[in-house]
Amino acid sequence: MKKYIAVVDYGMGNLLSAGKALLSVGGNAVVTGNRKLIEGASAVVLPGVGAFNDAMKNLDKLKLVKPLREAAAAGKPFLGICIGLQLLFTESEENGVWPGLNIIPGRVVRFPKKKGLKIPQIGWNNVHKKITCALFKGVKDDSFFYFVHSYYGVPDKKGDIAATTNYGINFASAVNRDNVFAVQFHPEKSQKAGLTILSNFVKMVK
Repeated sequence: MKKYIAVVDYGMGNLLSAGKALLSVGGNAVVTGNRKLIEGASAVVLPGVGAFNDAMKNLDKLKLVKPLREAAAAGKPFLGICIGLQLLFTESEENGVWPGLNIIPGRVVRFPKKKGLKIPQIGWNNVHKKITCALFKGVKDDSFFYFVHSYYGVPDKKGDIAATTNYGINFASAVNRDNVFAVQFHPEKSQKAGLTILSNFVKMVK
């Protein structure tokens, strides 16, 4: 079988749209919850929407926690999208305190309550690049992307922050540690800029 990108199916939404978007930019994307297929992939995309704890429970039930950690540790291109970004962190405070994949040291927290600030953030917002990151090649600084979320990741190390967005506060809207990339927004719903992000990821697959 030729090289392929495993889009991890663990029952948490937006999988097919992410898979179709990757296919549209030339990626050989396979949407799967099969552990062996994920282990054999050349790259991994972890998308999803919903609650953090439910997502981790589903990954655990499908025995996918170890393969995902191993894929990241093996140097394979790895992309988290939306809750897929949050799952990479050490823990989340959503509905209690829950352990994550611990691939990016840090924690997931809720937007603070502020007058006039609607939670969740739903809609378009701009993304400010903080480092030179292969995922953002050809994307203009402060380009707009589509967000839907109430929580965001706070990396322990500022160097892991690839981009920030302001929504009441400045938060990390993209992270990057070596071969692991993740975005809080939905590139598959973000028109040209989002497809550029996905195209850049596809080009990482050797």
